Amino acid sequence: MLGSQAFDRAAPAMADAAGHGIGMVFEIAGSSSQVLFDADALDLAAQGSDPVAASAGQVGSQIKMRVGSAWLIANVRSLKVADGTGDRIAAQVDFLGEGDEEKLTGKLYKFRRGVTRYPTPGCRVFPVTTADLKQIYAADDRANIEIGTVYPTRDIRAAMYVDAMLGKHFALLGSTGTGKSTAAALILHRICDLAPQGHIVMIDPHGEYGAAFKDNGAIFDVSNLQMPYWLMNFEEHCEVFVTSNGSEHQIDADILAKCLLMARAKGRLGQEISKLTVDAPIPYLLSDLTNLIQLEMGKMDRAGDTAPYLRLKTKIDEIKADPRYSFMFSGMLVADTMASFIQRIFRLPGEGKPISIIDVSGVPSEITSVVVAVLSRMVFDYAIWSRGEAQRPILLVCEEAHRYVPNERNADDSSVGRILSRIAKEGRKYGISLGLITQRPSDLAEGVLSQLGTIIAMRLNNDRDQAYVRAAMPEGARGFLDSIPALRNRECIICGEGVAIPIRVSFDDLAENKRPASDDPLFSSLWRDVGQEDLIIGRTIKRWRSQGR
Repeated sequence: MLGSQAFDRAAPAMADAAGHGIGMVFEIAGSSSQVLFDADALDLAAQGSDPVAASAGQVGSQIKMRVGSAWLIANVRSLKVADGTGDRIAAQVDFLGEGDEEKLTGKLYKFRRGVTRYPTPGCRVFPVTTADLKQIYAADDRANIEIGTVYPTRDIRAAMYVDAMLGKHFALLGSTGTGKSTAAALILHRICDLAPQGHIVMIDPHGEYGAAFKDNGAIFDVSNLQMPYWLMNFEEHCEVFVTSNGSEHQIDADILAKCLLMARAKGRLGQEISKLTVDAPIPYLLSDLTNLIQLEMGKMDRAGDTAPYLRLKTKIDEIKADPRYSFMFSGMLVADTMASFIQRIFRLPGEGKPISIIDVSGVPSEITSVVVAVLSRMVFDYAIWSRGEAQRPILLVCEEAHRYVPNERNADDSSVGRILSRIAKEGRKYGISLGLITQRPSDLAEGVLSQLGTIIAMRLNNDRDQAYVRAAMPEGARGFLDSIPALRNRECIICGEGVAIPIRVSFDDLAENKRPASDDPLFSSLWRDVGQEDLIIGRTIKRWRSQGR
């Protein structure tokens, strides 16, 4: 609490500020400092015609102060009454950046992040105006996309710098029902419009985004994905074929490694590969693998030693016979289609459809994580092995990311978590960008959020999620973070590399044909519909039994 003697010393400056500003700097402490507002001056500003200046002194608003020949911009983090009368209001502020002063008008221009000189206590504080915000948020010459308007204005456009955002990864966070899926579609549409020959792969676990990108994307699901099983590395083979636990798991894995290497060697198709490994994506026949397992089993002296061979063979035969797995384990997928698969999935070339939507909602839940792991690892491996070639950067977007990169509490030791964590840490070196979308950031693996250069945070209702995001955001954005629980639907806070300074944004509307199929059902309306229930049930059971969509 500020002392009474300090108030007495501040009183003359405050009286002057009522006519020439809204307060004064009271305390300077690095990135976060304290400002003393005059309540009467704030009331006077609120009656003005400029809507931005009228909001001065509110939490989340910006203020400015003159230091030498520059204007320093700060964000209001918190407010409290500083004395018993309520005439003086103490505010914690975070400095955002500075701009030069235009000599003729005295207005701000050429805004930039960072602070060269801090103000001294007693420096007058002024409300930021609409003209100031236009300078602060004006996009520079870098490639950018416009995604909405800057709060609280209706005409100042909010821009994100694509190269900075993708070069250091990004996350889109928000509780269910806040408009997260529509926001993701909006951002990806803007990127596609900017780069129609780009290369974007999106993992869609609920089949929402196919409707949004049917005109400018390639949609893949179990009916047309045709992902060959032999693209899996040894670790992924183990996740699918090895069902035992404990010491038996290692025995089964050793047998699988030996037989898989022999099957790959048999399927080399005359290719000269000096050092063939069990991870090399060489086509092989599943029948060759089971025959080799049978052959090795015949070498056992005791009947009890055959158990691990039988487990492996039974599991492989079971998957071959299950029609749910045919998108990956069909006998038709043994041909060497690796080049065409990469071309289709990575959009090389894009042909005006730069985004691949991989709908995994129809994939059996037991192998969903393996399918995502294979796709993610192929993005990473392709980037590594294509070094020296003309670079083709790839953006990998993962919806429901907490399912695939879980923290230690929810970890299931799957390969997909390891590969996505590795992409987060190393991907930018190889031209891979990672976009994670989730409603539960606290369930993400520790340290993953801190690897993401841009964070787009919509409303988060859970205290643990808010704390997790707060820890990952830079110090200067803390004032914006405090408003996350109060954000409206389709509003967000953006901070990090993709924007000049932390910013609160109201997203643009998106045309109906570009929105994902993620609308909540209207119970009150749909429950009034009656008729043809027997036909609906009949068609549903038919699809259910055939496991088709």
